[in-house]
Amino acid sequence: MTGPADGHHQGVPHPRVRPFVSGYTGFRWTGLTPATHVGLPSGTLTFIVSFDEPLDVAMAADDSDRRTYWGMLAGLHDKPALVRHHGSQHGVQLDVTPRGAAALFGVSAGALGSTIAHLDSVVPSFADELIERLSLASTWRARWSILDHVFLRVMSVEQEMPVQLEQAWRLMRSSGGTVEINDVSAQIGWSRRHFSERFRDNFGLSPKVMARVLRFERAQKMVRLPTAPSLASVAAACGYADQAHMTREWNEFAGSSPTVWIEDELLGDGS
Repeated sequence: MTGPADGHHQGVPHPRVRPFVSGYTGFRWTGLTPATHVGLPSGTLTFIVSFDEPLDVAMAADDSDRRTYWGMLAGLHDKPALVRHHGSQHGVQLDVTPRGAAALFGVSAGALGSTIAHLDSVVPSFADELIERLSLASTWRARWSILDHVFLRVMSVEQEMPVQLEQAWRLMRSSGGTVEINDVSAQIGWSRRHFSERFRDNFGLSPKVMARVLRFERAQKMVRLPTAPSLASVAAACGYADQAHMTREWNEFAGSSPTVWIEDELLGDGS
């Protein structure tokens, strides 16, 4: 296995994989206080392979659907996922684009909306191979090579989504969720109703909810900056009516206010 140093390790996917995966992230944390980490809604699906012990995750606040996973693929969601650990975490995480869900895993983002799937139920043809090879690799560089090799072998772009939805996604993503949904539907030449139905089918969330998630994602990235602006400035930059509006959204998507989240996530022990 890799050495004992704790932290995150970043890898760059092969150029042909990059449209489908924003980056490779390895993590190894030891000596933590057992806790529950909050997995935040975002504009990407989450792929995780856990090494030393299975990942313990729930998508419901009451733990009613808590399960363990050696390999998982989680769809786009609008509620926080709760990840419980017992003092250590070790594995690989990828942020998968909606296009990547189809190209790499043969499933639409819509089919996975607000759910978590065991990797072997999504891609039984290579799930066990990928989990075993990643866990046995001796370096992070070797793991990035394994991911490239497997993804390049299984990649298929035959299930591309309609060009209108690709255009809509680019408009929403590039604006950080601030573009008006009526403007998006008009630009792609669809009615608001038809656009909303097709978007939900392909992404798993409605355009309105997805726009809220993208605004929240932009806001939480801003508060992570080394010289983070004030919360009022973040709210204004991300298209919220005011700071109180952002706080209400933050409570829904992160399970706590921005101030509490910053204290727990950014000023805490990294758990």
